[in-house]
Amino acid sequence: MSDMVAAGPVFLDAGESALVVEFGRSVDPALSDRVLALDAALAAAPPEGLRELVPTYRSLMIHYDPLRLDRARLVGLVEERLGAASADLRPGALWTIPCCYAPPHGEDLAEMAALLGMPPERAADLHAAARYRIYMYGFSPGFTYLGGLPEPLAISRRARPRPPHDSKVVLVGGGLSAIASFAMPTGWYVVGRTPERLYAPERASAFLFEPGDSLRFEAIDPATFAALEARAEAGEVVARRTPA
Repeated sequence: MSDMVAAGPVFLDAGESALVVEFGRSVDPALSDRVLALDAALAAAPPEGLRELVPTYRSLMIHYDPLRLDRARLVGLVEERLGAASADLRPGALWTIPCCYAPPHGEDLAEMAALLGMPPERAADLHAAARYRIYMYGFSPGFTYLGGLPEPLAISRRARPRPPHDSKVVLVGGGLSAIASFAMPTGWYVVGRTPERLYAPERASAFLFEPGDSLRFEAIDPATFAALEARAEAGEVVARRTPA
C-alpha cells in the first residue's frame, strides 16, 4: 500500500469551484478502491452545493458551488466520510467482452508486436488472457480506461497521433489498455475491436460498465464479430456480465 494511502489524501484546488482529493500517484487497485468508496459515500448523502463527482485513477474531483458550500466545510465533510467510506464500496461485476484481433480490426497489432519483439499472435494471446480493472471513463463518452495490462505489452504511446480509427476499438499505450467508443485520431495502438456498444444513450443505463468492475476479452474471428455487431446494433447487449 502506498505511503499516500496510509497517510491520507491531499486536497488540491482546481479553480474556485472544484476540489481534487488525491489519494496517490499510481495506477493501483487500493487507490482506486479509496476513490470509489469516497465517491459512493458522498453520492449517498450529497451536501447542499455539491454539483458533480468525477472519479479518476487516483483522485476524486468534487465540483461544488462555492456560494452554497464553503471549501473548509467541504474538506471537513470529506474527512468525516473517509472513515466510513470503505463500507460503501460495492462489489464489482466481471464482464466478458468479445474482441476481434484479426484483420481488418486489429489495425496496429502487427506494428505494436514488432516493436515489442514478438509475433502478433503472441501479443493478442497475452492481451486476451489478462484480467483488467475498469478504473474510469474519460476523454469521450464511454471511453474506458483499464489497468492490468501484462508487462510484456507495456509500450509507450506513439510520438505522433495516427489517423482516425473505427469506433469500438481496443487500444494499448502508455502501459495501459482502453476501449474507445467513437472514431478519432489516437496516440494509442489499435490492437482489436469489439462489437459491443459501451455507450448507448437510448439504454436505461447509457454506460455499460461501472468503475471498479473487472473485464476480460474473449477473442473472436471476423465472422463472429460481424454477427455480434449486427445484434449489438439492434440493441442487444452481447457482452456477458457475471455478478461479483
